[in-house]
Amino acid sequence: MKFTGTEHYVATEELQIAVNAAIHLKKPLLVKGEPGTGKTLLAHEIARALGKPIITWHIKSTTLAQQGLYEYDAVSRLRDSQLGNDQVENIAHYIKKGKLWEAFQAEASVILLIDEIDKADIEFPNDLLLELDKMEFFVYELGQTIRATHRPIVIITSNNEKDLPDAFLRRCLFHYIRFPDKATMQSIVDVHFPNIETELVGQAMRLFYELREVRGVKKKPSTSELIDWLKLLLFEKLQATDLSAINLEASLPPHLGALIKNEQDIELLRALLTRDRRY
Repeated sequence: MKFTGTEHYVATEELQIAVNAAIHLKKPLLVKGEPGTGKTLLAHEIARALGKPIITWHIKSTTLAQQGLYEYDAVSRLRDSQLGNDQVENIAHYIKKGKLWEAFQAEASVILLIDEIDKADIEFPNDLLLELDKMEFFVYELGQTIRATHRPIVIITSNNEKDLPDAFLRRCLFHYIRFPDKATMQSIVDVHFPNIETELVGQAMRLFYELREVRGVKKKPSTSELIDWLKLLLFEKLQATDLSAINLEASLPPHLGALIKNEQDIELLRALLTRDRRY
């Protein structure tokens, strides 16, 4: 059972090694990288390649580790007891299974994606140490230990918004998805646009990488934004010649809003144009 990428996802050799090592060692794989480099998509493509279901736990700033295990709705039980509901004696009726519980009790091994773990409180990763290490947790209300029937393949993503605890990092394998070089990016584009004109892609990638190299740009355009931009170029039926005439020192690319998502960065690019025209 090896991951080598899919027809929809170009995985570098380094990434393939990291994924397969995590599967072999039965350890969570922590994946970092710039936004838009395919961290979340990776988990879905591993599921596709290995023919496994995927369970996704999207993390927010308010997410608690306990929610991944289960939640006990004591308020509903109290209300039902006041109303004389027969269900009140069945505590299990008031327990909502979390994503880890679902993954642990799945009929076969699944891919468990814990997406953007760095959005949560700093203690969030530490609160999951035992559960991810031992693949079990205790439900106090039921007096029952939930153990993984089949160990899930755990993929954890982070946008590096905050440092993760050392104790958590020791339990994970780690891979940083580097921003694709031009050759890798060409392979990614070919996957999404197998019949696109070569010269159009060449000119689009020239402008794309030039935008990424502009000094002072805070939110550099990512892979997903290049794909969206190419879709717009094709929709507008723009030609390679339309792009070859564009020089960032004199003009900006069409549909700039598909590439640059920050008003300060757009103003910076416009200011650079104004400055260059003065000279």
